[in-house]
Amino acid sequence: MGRSGVALEAVWRLGATFPGVHRSTAWGSPALKVKGPGGRLQLMACVPTHRSAEPGSLMIRVDHAQRAAMLEEAPELYYAPEHYLGYDAVLVRLARLRADMLPDLLALAYGHVRRKRAGWARGQR
Repeated sequence: MGRSGVALEAVWRLGATFPGVHRSTAWGSPALKVKGPGGRLQLMACVPTHRSAEPGSLMIRVDHAQRAAMLEEAPELYYAPEHYLGYDAVLVRLARLRADMLPDLLALAYGHVRRKRAGWARGQR
């Protein structure tokens, strides 16, 4: 079991090791984006900027069913303020995230964006 608490720098460093992932910005905050067809960048994770987000949080992209499961399984770690309920995302309290959980968490977000991107390429949304 890893120790609790993950720094944003660790998120950016690990996230950039996934194929096609680049450090970027979203709404003026640090982000990870996946490069898609034609060079279009799709948001994978970012520092949330809405006032309902707690300081020290990370927003990751997940589908609504996965978010519901995460919220039920670990509400002390994951949360979703009302503002984010319409988006395919969940917020993570980085101070409560174990370092050994970070690779799987980013892989989950990466897989979601890649699947969603494949749907857009086929004309589905």
